[in-house]
Amino acid sequence: MHGMTPETATDTALPPPSVLKAFQLTGRPEPLEGGQGQSVRVGDAVLKPAGDSADVQWTARLMDGLQGQRGFRVPRSLRSVDGDHVVEGWAATRFLAGEPGPAGRWESLLAAGRSFHEALRDEPRPDRLDLHQHPWAVADRVAWGATTAEVPAHIDQLVTRLQALREPVLARAQLMHGDLTGNVLFAPGQAPAIIDFSPYWRPVAYADAIVLVDGLLHHRAGPHLLDSVLPGAEGAQMLLRALIFRLVALGVLVGRSGVPAEDELIRFARVSRLVEERVGG
Repeated sequence: MHGMTPETATDTALPPPSVLKAFQLTGRPEPLEGGQGQSVRVGDAVLKPAGDSADVQWTARLMDGLQGQRGFRVPRSLRSVDGDHVVEGWAATRFLAGEPGPAGRWESLLAAGRSFHEALRDEPRPDRLDLHQHPWAVADRVAWGATTAEVPAHIDQLVTRLQALREPVLARAQLMHGDLTGNVLFAPGQAPAIIDFSPYWRPVAYADAIVLVDGLLHHRAGPHLLDSVLPGAEGAQMLLRALIFRLVALGVLVGRSGVPAEDELIRFARVSRLVEERVGG
């Protein structure tokens, strides 16, 4: 989840043999790049630390219901020999082939995200979203004016400035993936694969805005993308919220007394100027 932020781990824990046996997997676990550096591949399966087992089970049911849809692929969850989704803190899904974007694949990435969100259009809001307290859940609530967060002074000043530009938006909220940028995989002859579902209850355009903000911050995307994907005043408001989301997440991860990396602050200042111009225009 949320591979676009600086929490990436350097050492990957490996699942013990008992976990592999429970999922009927053979082979040597190999760490996978990306994400938080916690996923490992074993044969045609991917294992990762499960977190909340109720979240794992809910996500598994959701993704299993999206198998065979047009425009995207999602991983199918695996169960242990006892029928469990989580074994000793590990969950497993079927491996999906593909290379991550997003550079040069912005249109395909966004199109896959929209197909995915259209398939989720009628899903009810899960109560479990209210239980999430990880840094990105907190940052999302700050972005939409539902809470506040303790962040370093440099970040707090910029967040306050951006918050002052917020206006109400009318777009319909639904279940959406809030971290598509590094989690859409591309393989020749196959629909893009969408992995590491990070659920939020927001307008679909907010998911697009997070992708665009990530592109501007980390992938040298050009400002022209903004005009084609999120035009107009409401598009600018989605960008504003997406930028606050990423900025507050960085601040929460660093901690109020922490010091963000100088290059991170420079990138956020640059993108903030761009977004402020769009909101003001």
